[in-house]
Amino acid sequence: MGGLYDQGLSLKDGIEQKAQDSVWYVTVGNASLQQEPEIAVADYQQSLEQDDPSPRNLTTDTVRYWSDYNRVFYHPRSIVQLNAFDLNSSIVPFEKYETGEELFRNVDRDEDILDRDFRTWAEECDQMQGIQIITGNDDAWAGFASRYIESLRDEFGKTGIWIWGIGQENGPISKAKQALRAINSARMIAETSSTVSMYVPLLPPQKKPPSYVHLDTRSQWHTSALVSAALESVSLPSRLRDGGQRRGYLDDLSAVLNTNGNQRIAQLQCSIVGGDIRNEKPKSGATLDDRIRSDRDDALINEDEQEDDLADFDINFSDDARGRMHATKSVSSRTFGLIICSRGAIESHFRPLDEDELALARKRRRFEGKPVIERYYTQLPYPLPDSFPHIFTNASEGNVNVTASLTTSSQSSRAIDSLQETSRMVADLEERETLFNSLGEMAEAYKEGWDSGPDVDSDD
Repeated sequence: MGGLYDQGLSLKDGIEQKAQDSVWYVTVGNASLQQEPEIAVADYQQSLEQDDPSPRNLTTDTVRYWSDYNRVFYHPRSIVQLNAFDLNSSIVPFEKYETGEELFRNVDRDEDILDRDFRTWAEECDQMQGIQIITGNDDAWAGFASRYIESLRDEFGKTGIWIWGIGQENGPISKAKQALRAINSARMIAETSSTVSMYVPLLPPQKKPPSYVHLDTRSQWHTSALVSAALESVSLPSRLRDGGQRRGYLDDLSAVLNTNGNQRIAQLQCSIVGGDIRNEKPKSGATLDDRIRSDRDDALINEDEQEDDLADFDINFSDDARGRMHATKSVSSRTFGLIICSRGAIESHFRPLDEDELALARKRRRFEGKPVIERYYTQLPYPLPDSFPHIFTNASEGNVNVTASLTTSSQSSRAIDSLQETSRMVADLEERETLFNSLGEMAEAYKEGWDSGPDVDSDD
């Protein structure tokens, strides 16, 4: 947890306390303590503890756990250990939706989870703009998170809740396990769709990444770093402070994406632009970051001419070969809402609109049946600390420029349709009809042209 906080226990005392809490600890009789060997501290962590100005480089061979490259100081109350299951256990795997639900109920029954882990932090906020949850969406964590979100919504009825659902990488797994993951994902989407403000499924890119990304898909250190660059960048507007840069609150972002009130599933994409190019003159068609900027002095960018380019990103985190989410470009695809966040990129002559102009432009585009597009710019590049893997060949001076987007489009209906078909074939009998109907209603909200045409039920 680091030296910033007084944890009240020394490391030795902490180990002894954990031993007393474990099932192997016996205080009566002639018993002995059975304890697994301690995990050796990684070389990188030793360098940090010794204030080494040049810490040893990390590689995929030396990184075993997330703590090997962690350089963040955590508050002692911010990490909660759940002892009911072991990580990556083959005896009692933590992979079924019902298992996660049961774990939540058991922990919540013994100790109110919100009072213990969340309420204290919420009360310290002067003005909480929303809640963001990062969770697995295709294993038992999906069930645990669904019940957690349900409790949060009961306590914070009007607070926005964003879910970043991380799926597991494709690999040589059985069809039964693939079906189990799909059902877990389907149940989480169905049970949280009416509760959350926005749900963003995330996966490491399933297609070959662009040439400037050297990614070892077997390393979670690599894949999580790539996801981090996009996720942290696209959510950056909600964390900007006053200083000439327009801030986008989570509720504002939700309003852009959820244009009709029932489109709460978004896709995440990004492109990386290396080097410090803020003072360079943009070249036409050179990069995506150049294409989305206009050199004209117009107050409004001609969005009609640029919508195709705006959807052309290099890396897609919602493209899933298993059919859960597919957001690639399609001729018949329709975009409803689009948020673009560019950081560390070229400053253009684009004049940010004030709130009245933004509201007018948004109403105009909705009336014309066009996508609602919102852009955010900041000169802050994405930082690359020495714990970040060397996956970007175009990185310069410890940072890269990132352009990331969130999109709601008709592509979501195809993924939901796929989940619906899987639930029809695989789901248990008692939940099959409910799940099938719920997913069907969700898919209808993303059908292209769903809100057009005459109302056949209206009176003459």
